[in-house]
Amino acid sequence: MSSKIKRGVSLYSYQNETFQGKMTLEDCIRVSSKLGAKGIEIIGEQTFWGWPEYGVAQDDVDNWHRLIKQYDCTPVSHDFMLDYKRYKGREMPFEEQVASVRNDIDFGTRLGMKYIRALVSIAPEVLVAAAPYAEEKGIKILIEVHAPLHFDHPWIIRHAEAFEKSGSDALGFLPDMGMFLFSFPPVWKEKFMRIGVPKAIADYVEKAYEDRVLSEYVILNVQQMGGTGPAIAMAETMRHNAAFEPKRMLDYMPRIHNIHGKFYQMNEDCVEPSIPYDEIVKVLQQGGYEGYICSEYEGNRWIEDAEEPDSVEQVRRQQVMLAKLLGETEVPTIKTSPTASADAEAAREAAE
Repeated sequence: MSSKIKRGVSLYSYQNETFQGKMTLEDCIRVSSKLGAKGIEIIGEQTFWGWPEYGVAQDDVDNWHRLIKQYDCTPVSHDFMLDYKRYKGREMPFEEQVASVRNDIDFGTRLGMKYIRALVSIAPEVLVAAAPYAEEKGIKILIEVHAPLHFDHPWIIRHAEAFEKSGSDALGFLPDMGMFLFSFPPVWKEKFMRIGVPKAIADYVEKAYEDRVLSEYVILNVQQMGGTGPAIAMAETMRHNAAFEPKRMLDYMPRIHNIHGKFYQMNEDCVEPSIPYDEIVKVLQQGGYEGYICSEYEGNRWIEDAEEPDSVEQVRRQQVMLAKLLGETEVPTIKTSPTASADAEAAREAAE
């Protein structure tokens, strides 16, 4: 039996190809649609030139809606930033912060989004103040719960308490699955070794992560092993990542409306070796979650010094994994080059 959980993609996953001009917005949406990942999540600055400083032309918004309709997709989330330290020497005043959030609510509404994602640095008071406007626009503001933070962190608890006190249904959470990093990612270890970390130290850090050794001890031990520079940086990753418990999402499920399917590497067997997606999906199903899991590929930055990232293939593999875990009967495939034009792709498929 298939799950009610839906599959999507954050176009952030295609950042290398987008930046290098190898994929257009249409390519990103078309590829995601072909994989059956119909939910589309964006970061405004990446997808729309000029946002938020100069606004976005209506023609660009119209083109967005045309592509969403053409490829039978659904707008899910506009991930926004609040640059409250924009001005040198002072933080942005409270009312200006709220106005900035309202501006992103308006943009999300123009794009037909159900949600906008708030970075975890935003104070809960700002989101609570913006909530009535979000309610008017029919949109929800979701704060991202991202490692090293987690659902038992005091800052997240403070948000949860503020959300409940407000009584607003427009406030919620977007968990990033990177907080459930059960093993040290192989691509991280390989990168650190390429930039000079001795194998003995790299093996130690990997094993220390597996054994859940306190990060401060790991850093000290690496120093005592003679580690400097990159070796210390590798040990420092222990401060910012941990194997938190997926079941903690259950207590917050009524306010969880979107999921970042973070992954660093999908192997040829379509398995993420460091994040336990089988357990994660079971927890989401147990909690009655019916939203999207949006692929968020971040392994590119760990390999681009050694090889050209193939973000499309990595996303494809994660979508295959998710489809299987969700009980879908069809396996996502791509028959042609992801950067080919729609017309050329149609011609190839007709010739097959």
